[in-house]
Amino acid sequence: MHAFTLPGFYVPHPARLNPHVERTRVHSTAWAREMGMLDSPKPGGGVIWDEPELDRMDYPLMCAYTHPDCDGPALDLITDWYIWVFFFDDHFLAHYKHTGDTEGAQAYLDRLERFMTMDGETPPEPTNPCEAGLADLWARTVPAMSDGWRRRFITSTHNLMVESMWELDNINRGRIANPIEYVQMRRRVGGAPWSANLVEYAVRAEVPDRLAATRPMEVLADTFADAVHLRNDLFSYEREVREEGENANAVLVFERFFGCSTQEAAELVNDLLTSRLQQFENTALTHVPALLADRACPAHEQVAVAAYAKGLQDWQSGGHEWHARSSRYMNDELATGDEPAVGAPSFGFPALGSSAATWLLPTPDRPGLRQRVRQHSFTPFRPVGHLPLPDLYMPFPVRTSPHLPAAREHAVAWARRMGMFESLPGVERGALWTEREFVGYDFPYCAANIHADADAEQLFISSEWLSWGTYADDYYPLVFGARRDLATARLTNERLLALMPLDLDAPVTVPAEHPLERGLDDLWRRTAGRLSDEARARFRKTIEVMLESWLWELANQAQNRIPDPIDYVEMRRRTFGSELTIALARLPHAHLVPEELYRHRVLREMETAASDYACFINDLFSYQKEVEFEGELHNIVVVVEHFLDVDRLKARDVVAGLMEARMRQFEHIASVDLPAMFETLKLDDEVRAALLRETDALKEWMSGILAWHQECERYAEPELLSRYRPAGPHAEFALLPSGLGTSALRVASRPWPKDVDLR
Repeated sequence: MHAFTLPGFYVPHPARLNPHVERTRVHSTAWAREMGMLDSPKPGGGVIWDEPELDRMDYPLMCAYTHPDCDGPALDLITDWYIWVFFFDDHFLAHYKHTGDTEGAQAYLDRLERFMTMDGETPPEPTNPCEAGLADLWARTVPAMSDGWRRRFITSTHNLMVESMWELDNINRGRIANPIEYVQMRRRVGGAPWSANLVEYAVRAEVPDRLAATRPMEVLADTFADAVHLRNDLFSYEREVREEGENANAVLVFERFFGCSTQEAAELVNDLLTSRLQQFENTALTHVPALLADRACPAHEQVAVAAYAKGLQDWQSGGHEWHARSSRYMNDELATGDEPAVGAPSFGFPALGSSAATWLLPTPDRPGLRQRVRQHSFTPFRPVGHLPLPDLYMPFPVRTSPHLPAAREHAVAWARRMGMFESLPGVERGALWTEREFVGYDFPYCAANIHADADAEQLFISSEWLSWGTYADDYYPLVFGARRDLATARLTNERLLALMPLDLDAPVTVPAEHPLERGLDDLWRRTAGRLSDEARARFRKTIEVMLESWLWELANQAQNRIPDPIDYVEMRRRTFGSELTIALARLPHAHLVPEELYRHRVLREMETAASDYACFINDLFSYQKEVEFEGELHNIVVVVEHFLDVDRLKARDVVAGLMEARMRQFEHIASVDLPAMFETLKLDDEVRAALLRETDALKEWMSGILAWHQECERYAEPELLSRYRPAGPHAEFALLPSGLGTSALRVASRPWPKDVDLR
């Protein structure tokens, strides 16, 4: 009996078959034999693959489905790449995962990387089928592609090989990842970003270098990757978990985290898969065109991006069809008919075959319809009331700077000088904040907790950065969001970025008489002068990322679209300003740690785990403020409510569980993975000491943020009633933005609770 019944999949576009599949079947078998992959021995007896096994798995059919439009030679080469990557996976499993040989695995991977050469480099002589295959494929592929593509492909190939060590370490420890960690790491180890790079080769259209690192293009690749991996996890659960002893599978991760049955976990994974596919569609049809227009991309770049997006879409449908047919997976429950005919649908509009006809039927149980409707069903300004909070797991103590009293006094004077208590256009209430409210928000207390060892001047600057960031975060949705005014928000971002020159000797942009510009100009001049050129560029990037993330919030608000869970978690780190506030603590010793080290899995996972914990703290405490009083949909409790279709209390408990899981992951990394990284990379004492200080700073960052939320008045119900619903004539218009858009009208017309005195 199977562990679960496969759920109904969201496949809105029909699969198509490349006509060169038979030619590639002949070629690929010969190539695998030539590379030594057939009859390659396993430790302890047996072989990894023989020819009948390779025929049953039918990778040429997979590539013919996933790349339906490329010519015969291109299909041959792409299929060889997939045979190589699947052989690598099974070879690594047999030689290192099953044997637990961590040291041998690292040496094996280090040597394999040497076969991905840059110009002028010579690879070593191959000693096994994986090395022989990679050497051959590299020589046949990279001459046709740009240097930018080669760098991206090296990174994705490096990730899928090297991050296999994460899987091996978890197997050896019997450790199952938490859901957020799993999705992040599966994206790196699973190989789908690598597949996205090969799509560029197949469609003969590279993503322009200047666009590759933009958020819309990254989201296309990430949503593509997550959907590929989640689908694979559903089909491969029995093979990986029951037969091979793997524990890196989303169904198993969800089963353990939610304490549910395997069937329920499979349904949740499928819901997430559907959500990621719909995020891909939303990005491709809204954000990508906006990006192309914003960057004034010429026609050939627009065509390349469209071809790439269509290639990713074809891959999803073809990948599903192959999983339904391959002997490698559990699929006997799925009925498969004749192989699809050759066709060429345009991106976003399926060819009218049987799959498309099924998709077009307006049935309420159509896969994906429920998620799409639920995602756009947010009702703003719902009276939700105070959200009682459970005990939150916090293993680290709070320390507070002795300079806190001086910082409090200084912060109020600075905010007054910047004009934060003055009336603003677009805010009917007048000032965004009053001085009394600012004192109650007590940003210096937060800064004093998260930067307890800062000197007085450093604490002043940290307090003011927190004040400015929160002021801007309040300003954007109130002034731009209600009017759906993304254009002015973009212009505001451009103005703010112009106030942060990397060259401090360059001509200065004069700030406008506005708290946002005056505050940022003052803070940048006082902060940037202390930094090296490299550290200044890195710090400016954290602010740029935060500003861009607020545009993402405004776009969702305009669509009344509750974010996809994964997209929300990843963007919340940016909207919260996590990188900015972490960077403030890192500034004193940033020069000691090489920049590339921060891209290492251990440091990246430790920082994102800490960031998620802190972001979710804010979402729990601000739930009533955001949902009931501001009509806000960007809150992890709201996201969980709508994704799982549960009430706010159940959603709260899920969030608290995620927080504990991320905190325990942080503890594991700090106590186990970080010392192991020190030894593996042979870091010197100075770098080790700097990283240990940063680890301690992250501990205090999390405990300090929790303590601030527990003490400040910003989220308390009496303060919310006072600020948003003051008694007196016309009280219902207290925070109306000028220019009555649909959101503003909802504010004016919403009913007031009966216990609020409006006389």
